[in-house]
Amino acid sequence: MEAVRRLVLASASPARLRLLQQAGFHPEVVVSGIDEELDIPDVHELVRTLAEHKTDAVASSVGDAIVVGCDSLFEFDGQRRGKPSSPDEALAWAKASRGHEGVLYTGHSVVDTRTGRRAAGVATTVVRFGEATDDELAAYVASGEPLAVAGGFTLDGRSSPFVDGVDGDPGNVIGLSLPLLRSLLAQIDVRITDLWC
Repeated sequence: MEAVRRLVLASASPARLRLLQQAGFHPEVVVSGIDEELDIPDVHELVRTLAEHKTDAVASSVGDAIVVGCDSLFEFDGQRRGKPSSPDEALAWAKASRGHEGVLYTGHSVVDTRTGRRAAGVATTVVRFGEATDDELAAYVASGEPLAVAGGFTLDGRSSPFVDGVDGDPGNVIGLSLPLLRSLLAQIDVRITDLWC
């Protein structure tokens, strides 16, 4: 029986790591350290390009492995939202989102360093927000959680009660779409089940 290939996650996101671990993988984490400030106006193209840059930066240094990189941005009312820069910004975003919806984009990139094959794609999920109170949102921002996540919210933490629903893959909102990952791996002739530990 062939040994399980090394899976390397080119991301510091604990949520992405948890998603992979819960799905039966044991990835190594190697943070790319790339500059995420690119002048690309289209959100779809930007997250895909950033994901590719992350995998490329890590693939050159890890030896024989399957490298996965992701990058997420939230688009709300025509504006992109990465991670909030301050508690005040996080609170303003949360208040503006009440009763509205936006789109979470996550770029995904995979590279097989053994063969040089690569594939990339973008998953999108519509997020519908409920009518949280000012007090609830202030308490959420005070927790510090929104400062660490794209758009200032997530589905697997304290903001989950304030999200009424999603249209699309919920895992994508957390940080990684497992269905898209499976599809991209198939494009480079890697079966996702062969990476399970």
